[in-house]
Amino acid sequence: VAMAATRSVMRAVRVFEFGGPEVLKLQSDVLVPVPKENQVLIKVHACGVNPVETYIRSGTYARKPALPYTPGSDVAGVIESVGEHVTAFKKGDRVFTLETVSGGYAEYAVAAANRVFPLPDKLDFRQGAAIGVPYFTAYRALFQKGCAKAGESVLVHGASGGVGLAACQIARACGLKVLGTAGTEEGMNVILRNGAHQAFNHRDPNYTERIKACTGPGGVDIIIEMLSNINLDADLQLLSCAGRVMVVGCRGRIEINPRDTMSKESSIIGVSLFLATEEERHECATAVLDGIEAGWLKPIVGLEYPLEKVAKAHEDIICSSGARGKMVLLL
Repeated sequence: VAMAATRSVMRAVRVFEFGGPEVLKLQSDVLVPVPKENQVLIKVHACGVNPVETYIRSGTYARKPALPYTPGSDVAGVIESVGEHVTAFKKGDRVFTLETVSGGYAEYAVAAANRVFPLPDKLDFRQGAAIGVPYFTAYRALFQKGCAKAGESVLVHGASGGVGLAACQIARACGLKVLGTAGTEEGMNVILRNGAHQAFNHRDPNYTERIKACTGPGGVDIIIEMLSNINLDADLQLLSCAGRVMVVGCRGRIEINPRDTMSKESSIIGVSLFLATEEERHECATAVLDGIEAGWLKPIVGLEYPLEKVAKAHEDIICSSGARGKMVLLL
């Protein structure tokens, strides 16, 4: 009996109130969740950290979870047990998730079986934790919302983070001309190694002029925008006729002149993976798993943190100068 009792608790990060990174509390007596029907329990080896998790934690995001909650959606690990009616997975399978039910910043996480995917042996758990949100979001932004076609050009504005590198790899594999920006020399090199034909430093005051020189008078067809509150006005000047800006990330307000969209019949389109239909998620999953199989989908892992340093991770993902790959928590 004692054995069963000791196995039923775990370490997990809990948020009891919305606020700064300091509201992330690591607790060691959280009950291990039990998978219900059509759910699986995963022993977590790594969990991705996404900017959206910091917005949710701060209480400023449109979606507010009921308190207390455990953040985190992209986990990679091993199936510990499965609920009723689950046939796709069994104990011991290596998997990654798109989202979890119980929260990913924990030693164990429950997820719906249809949000869980096999993790091939060629990728480690750190890479597995870098797939879900970034690659599904990038695919959705490019194709489901951006209607990208081979031969078009795409500017990934903020290309060295998780979603940015995913967008570079996917766009390159699908025949687009890929331009990317980063804030450091190292970031620019990472972009060039991961699908971008050309890289620009967005800390250079004249970088938009350099992009214009590169695209010529035609402009760029699609912009994948990670920081629209800073860049949206400039993006509208860079677009081609019928060009579109895909708003993937935003941290505040910005003033634009709507006339800039009229002169080119351009579009500003918001992207939210949360709103994807079942069919759309299935399409994303198929593209992602095909990319892993083909070998062009290679998640780049950036900074790694133990669970104890989760507050630092939340601080760094917003404040650090220049991302390089996907930030992960290691368990």
